[in-house]
Amino acid sequence: MEDKLMSKKKPIFPITEKLSKYLTKYNRYTKIPVFYDDLLRFSGSIVVYDKNDEDTLWVRCYYSDHERTEIDNSLKRVYNILHSDGSDEAFQYFNVDAIDYCTFGNSKPFRIKVRNVLNDNFTYFYVKKADASRIYGLELEHILSPHRINFLLYKDTLIEAHIAGIPGDVFIEEELEHCDEYTKKLLAKQFVKFNERCTIRLLGDMRSYNYVIIPTHDFDHVDYQIRAIDFDQQSYEGNLKVYRPQFFKENYPMVKLVMKYIAETSIEQYKKEERSQMAKRLIISQKRFRLLIACMTADEITSKENLKQLKADLLEYSKDVKFKRARTMGSILKTALEFVKRNYIDTNTKEVMEY
Repeated sequence: MEDKLMSKKKPIFPITEKLSKYLTKYNRYTKIPVFYDDLLRFSGSIVVYDKNDEDTLWVRCYYSDHERTEIDNSLKRVYNILHSDGSDEAFQYFNVDAIDYCTFGNSKPFRIKVRNVLNDNFTYFYVKKADASRIYGLELEHILSPHRINFLLYKDTLIEAHIAGIPGDVFIEEELEHCDEYTKKLLAKQFVKFNERCTIRLLGDMRSYNYVIIPTHDFDHVDYQIRAIDFDQQSYEGNLKVYRPQFFKENYPMVKLVMKYIAETSIEQYKKEERSQMAKRLIISQKRFRLLIACMTADEITSKENLKQLKADLLEYSKDVKFKRARTMGSILKTALEFVKRNYIDTNTKEVMEY
């Protein structure tokens, strides 16, 4: 199904000077001691298998002795810059346990496992080739979603903090059938909201392995959230269905939950709730959003064919003729989010006047 929806290969788009200035203003752009290309100099690798002895599509990299020490020290400094003040005070307590390279997908990231030797706690971060559309996706997630995003950029290297959660495909395969009815209703509700959020902000390719399920223990039950972890397909594809997770076959078990447990009127209510929450976040962060969307509207992050197709799809879907005038993907996104914001303000103004 996805082969028909999506292009075979998305190119990497360069970081413009305007976007670099924006990232510098918000402390995303900072000097780091290692580059993506440095990690490509591994001398050997072995396949990483999961607990069921299946290929994870990651390989564990090995480096020559004279390079490994320098690379490890540089990665520990990157970890400190990402998560702390960048000083070397706790440097001696960190150990780089593994450097893994992903052979699947567009970004081909490195996954770095860093362990605190005092308590054996560990976490991950990722080193990737910088891509403008992905950075727009990360920033939009930070502004528009309920979640915060931690990343750094330096020249052509992108550093991303790990987003914890159960991978969607693993959850669907191993845990979904064991969930009780109440949990399934919660998951169905969250999928409706996640689907709406991705559609409005034009985040594409949310197949089940590109998001995580996050259980949160409340005092009397376990709640769930669905969170995107891959932002490569921010505002690139021309087919509107790419931005609607419901149309990927990998998500069909979640769609079935929605069909079974959520009434049509409730679906509309959950979508309205999500749009309202996004509008509130836009209002709160309007200065930051204006600067970001100014960068995005001036940037070329898709092909002319994709732009033309998405404008046509959105016009048919929304009946809003303003999409016809959009000249870039940033302009399309700006039009969509302004509609959401305007509708929220108009509705609340009307309610206040009536009160």
